[in-house]
Amino acid sequence: MGHLPLLIVKTGSTLPAIATRRGDFEDWILGGMRLDAAAARVVRVDRDEALPSPGEVRGVVVTGSAAMVSDRAPWSERTGQWLARATEAGTPILGICYGHQLLAHALGGRVGMNPRGREIGTIDVTLTEAGERDALLGVLPRRFRVQATHLEAVLELPPGARVLAANALDPHQAFAIDDRCWAVQFHPEADAEIITGYIAARAALIREEGQDPDALIARATDTAHGAAILRRFAELM
Repeated sequence: MGHLPLLIVKTGSTLPAIATRRGDFEDWILGGMRLDAAAARVVRVDRDEALPSPGEVRGVVVTGSAAMVSDRAPWSERTGQWLARATEAGTPILGICYGHQLLAHALGGRVGMNPRGREIGTIDVTLTEAGERDALLGVLPRRFRVQATHLEAVLELPPGARVLAANALDPHQAFAIDDRCWAVQFHPEADAEIITGYIAARAALIREEGQDPDALIARATDTAHGAAILRRFAELM
């Protein structure tokens, strides 16, 4: 398997102002995993690029997106069907944010607007007992800090899913199916500068919703926990 590429299923792009300075999702994911671009294949599913057979890749990371899983766009539904097949085939998968929600939807869960509202900024998340024992997230301390930005959430888990991590704003911050498929609502590939860019871009909306973007920016801090997840996933592929 070692000679096969990592497949990055790209479901969208970061904000243009961030991309200019920092590159895009695939750059951050590969940086966190300490992999060269040559080790990966990036497929823009939101532009209808075709996905390879699950057997042609070493592992899969599904990125975040500004799209909404609940809109059920044709490209998203097709990608979800492919992810269900890849899960069944035992391909190692890590879904991030939109990827987390898409995996849940594809495997029989339910996704919609988070009834607790927008979650954005540097957040604290706590592992469940299953999370502490998990091959991927078990490398983290019980309470860990990561970056997040999302409006939708996994409202109902797929059948057979194990909740690995939670916090007050989202009881399904991470889940696993079997022992090769993981999904995290937060962004392990992002750092404080990136999340600050998102808070600044959404500042007016955040204020309208009753949160303080300046306080969120002041609280944004770098953390090693996201990169630890990405490196561990690279080891498990």
